Amino acid sequence: MQQLNVELGERSYPIYIGSGLLGQPALFTDHIHGRQVCIVTDDTVAPLYLERLCATLKDYQLLKVVLPTGEAFKNWATLQQVFDALLLNRHDRKTTLIALGGGVIGDMTGFAAACYQRGVDFIQVPTTLLSQVDSSVGGKTGINHPAGKNMLGAFYQPQAVIIDTDSLKTLPAREISAGLAEIIKYGLIRDADFLSWLEVNMAALRCLDAALITEAINRSCSIKAEVVAADEREGGVRAILNLGHTFGHAIEAHQGYGQWLHGEAVGAGMVMALDLSRRLGRLNDTDFERGRSLIAAAGLPVSPPAEMTVEDFTELMSVDKKVLDGKLRLVLLRQMGQADVTADFPLESLNATLNAWRQ
Repeated sequence: MQQLNVELGERSYPIYIGSGLLGQPALFTDHIHGRQVCIVTDDTVAPLYLERLCATLKDYQLLKVVLPTGEAFKNWATLQQVFDALLLNRHDRKTTLIALGGGVIGDMTGFAAACYQRGVDFIQVPTTLLSQVDSSVGGKTGINHPAGKNMLGAFYQPQAVIIDTDSLKTLPAREISAGLAEIIKYGLIRDADFLSWLEVNMAALRCLDAALITEAINRSCSIKAEVVAADEREGGVRAILNLGHTFGHAIEAHQGYGQWLHGEAVGAGMVMALDLSRRLGRLNDTDFERGRSLIAAAGLPVSPPAEMTVEDFTELMSVDKKVLDGKLRLVLLRQMGQADVTADFPLESLNATLNAWRQ
């Protein structure tokens, strides 16, 4: 097992990464401070891992909440089911919520924990590659609104993140590719050496080579922990973690949440961000093709839906959380391995990018 730490003073917490961690009670008991535990999962993950986790936590008073699967259910109505269960079973302020699942479950459980009795403890147990390397770390919680993704939520840190790499064995190939999108992101924005490593090892990563996938998770979480420690509430550098996300969130909202996986939309969105970076003279053609090829090698889309118009994108991007004083800000690359957030781009260049795939 490997351990990293997210350094946030009194809100600091560990990230455990390894095989078989779902069966290790000590990893959980160190972070549970009462007798009541509520495990929140979905109807895809529950048949695979819920009973295993319940056996690990058999000495606690357990409540199990099984939600419907998918981004389409990341909303108030589904979140209310968690609150209903907690209240009907009289869970108090010492209860601990455990998010057992992918990013949707992690985001909703964290938000429920932030709200229930004005804040109770929670633990992230991410079971998808995307949630292991991204959404489980950093304390972003929330739900979607029809007008925009993740527009309702809170910054609320977990007590621990417990990443059992064995859970990846039950993921379909499409979900593995979706997770690789976020891993590629870290190389593009922060670590050129990691980007080169990914180019060499992408085929093996898609096949879930145990040592390599553990290394990719470790390096991704290390980068995210470093960025979050520097900017917990996304007032500055943390925004670079959203490379491709403004375009990607627009794709998800337009297509209907869940039609494109989050990582798929981010993959296409990163290609669009690379294209705009190139149009602004930040990258050359070789850089662009290098990034596009790596995203394609991960099995991800490299273009947005053909039916999306410039108007579709601009309307949906206008409600992005990085919009300030009415100005759209985007994460763009300065060079491979370095990114920043800027509103300094001509509208003509943005429109050229949005039109580039409508030829």
